[in-house]
Amino acid sequence: MAATAPAVDATGPAPLATRRRRPPYGAYGLLVPAAVVIGVALGYPLVRQFVISFQEYGLRQQFGQPAEWVGLANYTDLLSDPYVWTVIGRSVLFCLVNAALTMVVGVALAVLMSRVGRVARTTLQVSLLLAWGTPVLASMTVWQWLFDTQYGVINWVLSQVLGIESMAGHSWIIEPLSFYLVATVIVVWMSVPFVVFSVYAGLLQVPEETMEAAQLDGASGWQRFWGITIPMMRPVLSIVLLLQVIWDLKVFTQIYVLQRAGAPTRETNLLGTLIYSYSDEFSKAGALATIMLVLTLALTGFYIRQMLKEDEL
Repeated sequence: MAATAPAVDATGPAPLATRRRRPPYGAYGLLVPAAVVIGVALGYPLVRQFVISFQEYGLRQQFGQPAEWVGLANYTDLLSDPYVWTVIGRSVLFCLVNAALTMVVGVALAVLMSRVGRVARTTLQVSLLLAWGTPVLASMTVWQWLFDTQYGVINWVLSQVLGIESMAGHSWIIEPLSFYLVATVIVVWMSVPFVVFSVYAGLLQVPEETMEAAQLDGASGWQRFWGITIPMMRPVLSIVLLLQVIWDLKVFTQIYVLQRAGAPTRETNLLGTLIYSYSDEFSKAGALATIMLVLTLALTGFYIRQMLKEDEL
């Protein structure tokens, strides 16, 4: 006698694949307090800056005098000034050069960290953490001594060790070109640790089986790096590069401290220091800060759009 198949209970629970997952409203609710705090802490200053940029707001308004609404006059004055455009171009160039150098050095050190032994890796990690954790002003004091005209180690090495006599007593921050060279060294040195640790964490996620299979297929080290490692780490590299562009565009402390050490201000201003120079004209400072925000959004928007296009291919 043939066995009959057991009857299926039509009223039983539906398979997991056909069940509708309820949206996690509870998880979204947990984000509300943090979102409110961030919105108030960041939103109010941004709105206040935007409003002030359309007013005539100076020191007198700080003491109670009503602010006069001037519309786009502040933006017109700034954007019609050739010097402002010079500073904008200088800031964008400085940002892109520093971001590119930081990424190259950071990725190289991250790969080195993944290849060396435990002792060397720990030493490198501690050194990077110390460089990253040192306060900016303390680091700037050390760097100023290193590049000091009379007692700086850099000038001594170049003139006495390498025999470049013209570098004896050389002033690094008087000329704009050497000023930006020093600023680039300092900014990259302070930014590299973040890139190294981020990229190193991404390198740890690359499957060893994939690399071993590619090696068995005859792929060289460079081929494995460019063909496997870089594509797998593209999300990490994209986010890190995006953050570097944002941070390097609004750099302020390093430039300001070097200027206070004797550099020519007008020839070395970037957007951050130019905004600070309008300390008695809050309306123009707000307008210029808004322009920098728009410029930052334009650069990041272009970069994000390029990333999305690459993902669609």
